[in-house]
Amino acid sequence: MESQAKNNPYYSRTDKTELKISNDEWKTILSPDLYAVAREAATERAFTGKYNEFDELGEYFCAVCGNHLFRSTSKFSSSCGWPSFFEADKEGVYYKRDLAYGMDRVEVLCKRCDSHLGHVFDDGPKPTGLRYCMNSVSLEFVPDGEM
Repeated sequence: MESQAKNNPYYSRTDKTELKISNDEWKTILSPDLYAVAREAATERAFTGKYNEFDELGEYFCAVCGNHLFRSTSKFSSSCGWPSFFEADKEGVYYKRDLAYGMDRVEVLCKRCDSHLGHVFDDGPKPTGLRYCMNSVSLEFVPDGEM
């Protein structure tokens, strides 16, 4: 388990109970970078995330709460600067319209802890045509065989 989870009493890869934790409490648990992205919808700089050019087989979980989000077989190289997936775990995410910064986008959030993960666009590859553009800091990767 990565360092984010070690001091987080709400982190679990098996508990699917929806979390209702205040941002004040999250701020005491999460690293400043993760808090800024997950709770304040910040965006990490393009081409800086640890999963941008990453190609191992395994599962991606929410770095805040441990909820399952993506399988590595849905990851693709989009050259946009952030890890991209063409399909998300339907039980792991939900969507919200985001009109910030004068743009009309679809925000992707964790269904368990309500944390910002990134945005989804309709310019991805087949079979879905979607591009889930995620922040690496919001993700935790677990290689096949270590589950």
